[in-house]
Amino acid sequence: MGRELQESTWLELAATGLSQVPGNTFSFYDHVLDNALLFGAVPARFRDLQESMHPLDFYFAMARGVPGHPPLELAKFISSNYYYRAPELDQNTVFELNSEALLDEVHRAKQHDVELRPVVLGPLSLLLLSRVSADASEGFHQLDLLEPLLAAYEQLFEQLARAGITCVQLDEPWFTLERSERELEAFGHAYRELSEAPLRPRLLVTGPYGDFGPALPLLASTNVEAIGLDLVDAPKTAEELAAIPGMKRKRLYAGVVDGRNVWRLHKQQTLDYLKELYAAIPDIVVSTSCSLMHVPYDVLMEYDLNENVADHLAFAKQKVGESVALARALRNGPPGKWADEAERPAAVTNDAVRKRVAAVTDADRARMPFAERRNIQREAMPLPDVPATTLGSFPQTEHIRKARYDLGQGRLTWDEYVAEVHAEIERVIRLQEDIGLDVLVNGEVERNDMVQFFAEQLDGYAITRSGWVQVYGSRTVRPPVLYGDVSRPGPMSVRWTEYAQSLTDKPVKAVLTGPVTLLALSYVRDDQPMAETAEQLALAVRDEVADLEAAGIRIIQVDEPAIRTLLPRQDVGREEYLEWAVGAFRLATAGAAPETQIHTHIGLSRVRSVVEAVENLDCDVTYLIQTRTVDWVLDALGGAGFTRGVGPGVYETRSAVVPDIDELDDRLTRAAEAIDVDRLWANPDGGLKTRHFSQLEPSLRNLVAAARRLRRRADRLEAESAVDTGPACEPAGAVGTGR
Repeated sequence: MGRELQESTWLELAATGLSQVPGNTFSFYDHVLDNALLFGAVPARFRDLQESMHPLDFYFAMARGVPGHPPLELAKFISSNYYYRAPELDQNTVFELNSEALLDEVHRAKQHDVELRPVVLGPLSLLLLSRVSADASEGFHQLDLLEPLLAAYEQLFEQLARAGITCVQLDEPWFTLERSERELEAFGHAYRELSEAPLRPRLLVTGPYGDFGPALPLLASTNVEAIGLDLVDAPKTAEELAAIPGMKRKRLYAGVVDGRNVWRLHKQQTLDYLKELYAAIPDIVVSTSCSLMHVPYDVLMEYDLNENVADHLAFAKQKVGESVALARALRNGPPGKWADEAERPAAVTNDAVRKRVAAVTDADRARMPFAERRNIQREAMPLPDVPATTLGSFPQTEHIRKARYDLGQGRLTWDEYVAEVHAEIERVIRLQEDIGLDVLVNGEVERNDMVQFFAEQLDGYAITRSGWVQVYGSRTVRPPVLYGDVSRPGPMSVRWTEYAQSLTDKPVKAVLTGPVTLLALSYVRDDQPMAETAEQLALAVRDEVADLEAAGIRIIQVDEPAIRTLLPRQDVGREEYLEWAVGAFRLATAGAAPETQIHTHIGLSRVRSVVEAVENLDCDVTYLIQTRTVDWVLDALGGAGFTRGVGPGVYETRSAVVPDIDELDDRLTRAAEAIDVDRLWANPDGGLKTRHFSQLEPSLRNLVAAARRLRRRADRLEAESAVDTGPACEPAGAVGTGR
């Protein structure tokens, strides 16, 4: 099946008129993991499995984990909505080229008369996207392995050249972020060395997802033949490019077709830009700004989208066609109709929404000070120290999926569907009570996806039927298309959370998707600043918060896991972005009463300004998407003067491995050393929708047991402290109570 998909993709792309077809792009799980294994970067902790397992089983063991072998860490891929499995490196890592599959692909493509351009992750990005192994010696850095890795790349180049490959593509997305002097020096050195390899194909080095910045002149000064630039996220004038020494001698792969959004090109406008570039750099190839893995496959499959929306969309197949058409027009001139091509019509506007946004004041973003409302919340809703909870979603059973499908097909009435959902919500509530969680959720039984569920109920959004894109592994979503002014016709989640709360005396937490995540995980209109669209979304969420409060819900989680997705990759613009992103979140949540706890779930960034922004969100509790790297997270939050409740995420929900009690106890104990027990929450690091109940239940029982252990130790220490009239002294390994 994998080979069939590979070959059908080559033939389809070749038929569109591409002169070279990208190869080495098919993956069973993750392309970063594929590249790590291409060069034999197997962590020591997995080597005992390697000889005893089939290569494909071993591949999935690294990706998903097996008992005794937690998977490689899941990490966000640059600034995209894709997550990859981060390779692990240490001073003992040995690179051994495993190119058999790639060379087989080259051979099969030749049999079909298809010229492949293999796509390989560049050596610097492969190293720097990797994690330093826990077993690494002190002071080890990934770049310490650069020289042996370059030798492996040169070996690969020789094999590809002997196989008849004329060009190989090396992607270096890491260098569209802000980079250190050491990293830039290594980048220049690597491409000077690789470009002087004795036997190699031509080298195309690309910088997708942003601006190559200071890496570009370094690259242009080497003997690399071609450079690919993202000219959508980081447009450059012809004069700017021509002024870089060496650029005029390169072939420029001009990434003018947006690989991350779904709107059709303004063809004439783009062609005019290409002509300016061509006048300065005469060797140009028209390209996409990045891989097309971030957009759906074919807009022609969307047979029931509103035509005013569908006629202005381009998915992957259409974007390839746009690239080919632009290249032909650059050579031969455009078809006559291009000059008269109508601009995309203005997005649907709503005067009431715009007036409401214009009327927002600073007071709409402010709550009672946290120190004051915290006491009110404790009195209104007593909870134990280290409350155990989950972050929202539970596994979706085949039965409930079928009920949702049957509703859409007209085989279930609405009342019948509600009865099915209520039965499943009750099952989830009873299971959580039995496990012993302190704050429950309804399991998001009624939802297909955290963004799509709300987008389907908001005006200004369109939903696709077949617009699936990969998030990680086999996990896919259908990002909605945000094309107009956003408003909320009525309550979206209230009835389901209210029903769940009616089943139990324990608090049930409502879970909403925040405005910035609704923005970041959608295909967004490009005719107005994102900040304006975020304000509209924030007001819709604010109305939902008000209705949940009116229904008696006292904990409302407004998730912002994608708040760092839109963060500018380099320092320019970060402060402005964080100002409007934090402002949108506060607009969504600040209308809550003091006794209502506002929680959020975010993915933290090592960028200091993001750490500081967490405090500015003014949440009562923040859950973090971090697991094995929890130490630096807690250090960062402590250093930023973080004063709120924190749930650091003590086990990874994207793994099938069930964490044991001692492991969870250790992580919670270490967290309590940085965050006082009365501010600490025990939770997984994400939703549980991708797990099976057979994995979920023992994991959560162990989580509850670990939280209770820590709670008992803290209570015992507090009692001992209360009767000890001597000098303050804690035994080694003790946990502070913060009281």
